[in-house]
Amino acid sequence: MSIGFLRQALNALQKQSRSRTSYRVNQWFKWLSPGLSVKRWLLISIGGVLLASLGLAIWIKLTPIFWMIEFFRNLLGVITNILPNYVSGPLVLLGGLLLVLWGQTRTVGSITKVLRTEGGEELIDVLLAHHRLYRGPKIVVIGGGTGLSMLLRGLKTYSANITAIVTVADDGGSSGRLRQEFGVLPPGDIRNCLAALADEEKLLTELFQYRFRAGDGLTGHSFGNLFLTAMSDITGDLEQAVAASSKVLAVRGQVLPATLSDVRLWAELADGRRIDGESSIPKAGGKIVKIGCIPANPPAVPAAIKAIKEADYIIIGPGSLYTSLIPNLLVPEIADAIAQTDAPRIYICNIMTQPGETEGYTVADHIRAIDAACGERRLFDAVLIHKKSPSEQSLIRYAEQNSHPVFLDREAVTQLGRRIVPANVLYEDETGVIRHNPQKLAQVLLRWYGRSQPLRGIQNSKFKIQNEGK
Repeated sequence: MSIGFLRQALNALQKQSRSRTSYRVNQWFKWLSPGLSVKRWLLISIGGVLLASLGLAIWIKLTPIFWMIEFFRNLLGVITNILPNYVSGPLVLLGGLLLVLWGQTRTVGSITKVLRTEGGEELIDVLLAHHRLYRGPKIVVIGGGTGLSMLLRGLKTYSANITAIVTVADDGGSSGRLRQEFGVLPPGDIRNCLAALADEEKLLTELFQYRFRAGDGLTGHSFGNLFLTAMSDITGDLEQAVAASSKVLAVRGQVLPATLSDVRLWAELADGRRIDGESSIPKAGGKIVKIGCIPANPPAVPAAIKAIKEADYIIIGPGSLYTSLIPNLLVPEIADAIAQTDAPRIYICNIMTQPGETEGYTVADHIRAIDAACGERRLFDAVLIHKKSPSEQSLIRYAEQNSHPVFLDREAVTQLGRRIVPANVLYEDETGVIRHNPQKLAQVLLRWYGRSQPLRGIQNSKFKIQNEGK
């Protein structure tokens, strides 16, 4: 009984040892992966050591070349007298290779031990992931609110070349109070995006999102909002404050305000009322027929325009239609840059209607509202919609708030010249709250982007042929 147990334990240890050895060998060979620029520098280092040794020997008049030749000739003569060349040659070659491999693995092991990440990941895996992410497509995401931050959490696992262009029209909650008291641009949506793009900085992210529950004047404020407000005062504007905060949080990509102007939203309702202020518009409870901002035609942040022009892919939404998405497009330079790009462009339609903004809206109604705000221009080629109905529990919960699933009027969307991208991207938590699933949404978006590349190439070729014909 005890002998059998010992045999099983021995077999288990042997398997574990083999598994570990296999794993280590696999990790070593990863260092030879293309694109890491390790092999070339390793060879250059070896060459440098040999040249330095040779130069030192020549300098002190040791005639190294003559003695090296003599040494190797005598050594090879002794070896060939004992062993034939077809045996001694491979043995010497193998010995040299084993010494090089042993030395390099020990070197790599020492480096990995020092630079091992907090999560316990292997250094080579971190480098490969870094290499993959920074070769990802240049993605520009436009919007605001919780919808945008949810999307960014999914996209950052596919590319580090992300630019989030965020609305600064918020005037409610902590952001509104800071805006009123300090005259700064509202930092709330930007704070959420920075936290979403933070690279494995869990403690710092939790700190940035921490909301004070007590304290004279602090109650309701988040630490991130206060931090960005202070940084805005130190650096001179919100753009520089966000750039500095991005370094602290190790953000993948960049977050940019749509404008640095003090923008105030207004909306005209079907009953003739004019509502001023982003937070007041949903509370008014009427049908929005027109939306604008003061000052009209605010200037864009130049970095945002540059990002759009260089983008491989542009995503609008998800988020509140009139208070998160359209405010960005009321900046004329942003709308113009999106209209002029030939990058694939897609709009993510909300799953549910929003009381006070989009009650009774269909998918086509959402598209028409965006087109109208941009002078009837088509700023996107396709619309992504969730194709399955939420659970009955969630539908009841939302119906109590006069919110219902956005109906897909397929024919009307087609007539508006948009392709429909249906997908299952719904996430429901235990309380019945409906959100887009970050990972599923990112997967669908990247899949559509990959499929749109050949079509984009064909369209560009046709355009060139037409121009050449002219």
